[in-house]
Amino acid sequence: MNLRTSIIILMYICQKKDAELIDNGEYMFGRHNENANKFIKDGDILKFGNKNIRCIETPGHTPGGMCYLIDDYLFSGDTLFNSSIGRTDFPGGDYNAIISSIKNKLMKLDDKIKVYPGHGTETTIGFEKRSNPFL
Repeated sequence: MNLRTSIIILMYICQKKDAELIDNGEYMFGRHNENANKFIKDGDILKFGNKNIRCIETPGHTPGGMCYLIDDYLFSGDTLFNSSIGRTDFPGGDYNAIISSIKNKLMKLDDKIKVYPGHGTETTIGFEKRSNPFL
């Protein structure tokens, strides 16, 4: 199984807090019948072939925001962007929570970690520590 296949599989995995918002009819990223079939939490390790994927809970964009660390690559979804952060004006969004998530979880990672956000260009943890105006 390659890395691309692993990321596609992650689309069916969700943090329970976000699944609850979807089930309650809040607009997020899907309909109930598209909802996840496996729930994860902070610190879980998912195994895909010979890859370990570390789940990092990063609430703020949504209550159940998650990032995934695979080797030296962080898939940050809508939590951390190149010189920016995720929006917090959606249901369950929380500006203080996203800042805390980024500072207390992501900025503690090694500077060389490459960050692949859900939108836009890649970055590194080191660059964001030095340059992100929100931090």
